[in-house]
Amino acid sequence: MAILPTTKWFSRRLASLSSHPLRVCVVGSGPAGFYTAEKMLKAHQGAEVDIVDRLPTPFGLVRSGVAPDHPETKIVANQYSRVAQNDRFFYFGNVSLGSAISLSELRELYHVVVLAYGAESDRALRIPGEDLAGIYSARQFVWWYNGHPDCRSLNPDLQSTDTAVILGQGNVALDVARILLRPLPELATTDIADHAFAALKESSIRKVYLVGRRGPVQAACTAKELRELLGIKDLYVNLKKADLLKSPLDEEEIKNNRIQRRVYELLSKVAAVGPSHPIPNQRELHFVFFRKPDRFLGSTNKFNHVTGVRFEKTALKESDGSGKQIAIGTGQFEDLECGMVLKSIGYKSVPVDGLPFYHQKGVVPNIKGRVLSDTSGEPAYLERGLYVCGWLKRGPTGIIGTNLFCAEETVESICEDLKQGALLTGSSLSKPGREGLRQLLDSRDVRVVPFSGWEKIDCEEKRLGALRNKPREKLATWEELLQVANA
Repeated sequence: MAILPTTKWFSRRLASLSSHPLRVCVVGSGPAGFYTAEKMLKAHQGAEVDIVDRLPTPFGLVRSGVAPDHPETKIVANQYSRVAQNDRFFYFGNVSLGSAISLSELRELYHVVVLAYGAESDRALRIPGEDLAGIYSARQFVWWYNGHPDCRSLNPDLQSTDTAVILGQGNVALDVARILLRPLPELATTDIADHAFAALKESSIRKVYLVGRRGPVQAACTAKELRELLGIKDLYVNLKKADLLKSPLDEEEIKNNRIQRRVYELLSKVAAVGPSHPIPNQRELHFVFFRKPDRFLGSTNKFNHVTGVRFEKTALKESDGSGKQIAIGTGQFEDLECGMVLKSIGYKSVPVDGLPFYHQKGVVPNIKGRVLSDTSGEPAYLERGLYVCGWLKRGPTGIIGTNLFCAEETVESICEDLKQGALLTGSSLSKPGREGLRQLLDSRDVRVVPFSGWEKIDCEEKRLGALRNKPREKLATWEELLQVANA
């Protein structure tokens, strides 16, 4: 849907409002968005806070990113649901920033706009063969098995190969490996999407390679995630003992980082006590260190499908005396055959029109959540009333709880700006806010899904799940979601 010009009734609405509550709009209903809404409602008793999200379902990565076998992590959604029951809160689901409404229009409607829509794209490797069939981003694969409507039709081919290569060794990479290798009965009672479970039942994949540019000391996962992956029943785990040798710089890294130390200890234990060879038909997990992808190999006989990855061996080098080690190529190469590749090399945020953006870092320039319009000189210029939170603010790092502290900082900046009179002054004293947005969306025939619409979806998914001894059976197409929400 194309953006329509802002209609004249905006200015008439401004003149007709008699009271002046603080109108706040948060774009994005993931952890960063809901924590921002919660903190804003508590900090300012006169604030009305609306969340806008392009999906009819709220909660962002709690719903579409957290692995189905991690139900305890999803409990935080109950806290967000309590926020949604506040009389001063409203949820505008199925409203896409950039098509249903523009950023400039939101800023005209609200005193404060907080962008917290996260990272819905992927970093690219920019190496030959990256467009071959059989290569997916980890984000796409995670959205697929979690029932995200954008990836319902991904249909990864799990039957034509027994080997998958995962590029990256962070928690998302470990999640993906675990889903591929975990015994099916253990997934059957989770909220994994039905189409994904059906595909995994027919999967031929028995070997998964987790490949990292650096060594086991620098592996980006947490000990909890690694321990869970290593604990899969009847799984053969392999890594080279030579990769565990530590340099003085490695020793210093481990000394100063408890998480890295625990990860290294777990990997060392596997190398010391694990069997030297798999038994027949056993599923295999291989940790490969000191390798960076050079190109993807493909076969023209199989519709340009990936058949392997060429890796360059790497060595570690200290970066500018910082103590941090980076991987550099050694000029030695080796090929690893596979029929599927999952790239877990980082999420990337996407800008919208009218938003200052650092494309290289994938973040919005900001000071404690205040968006900067010009960073070229001193002092930096601020975009009045525009703020960021979450991955859009700091990059795709941290856990769910990290967003709580991130939201607190952004809300603190908003409150400071309010006290200094930067938000409710002169012509900006009165804003249409929620009612203005509702009328504008109605004029554009946008089918808004309120939180009550999500509750209908939630109820139906739980009903369907109960029939199959699952917590829920996710509705995974736009058509299904909107049909139930609008029933």
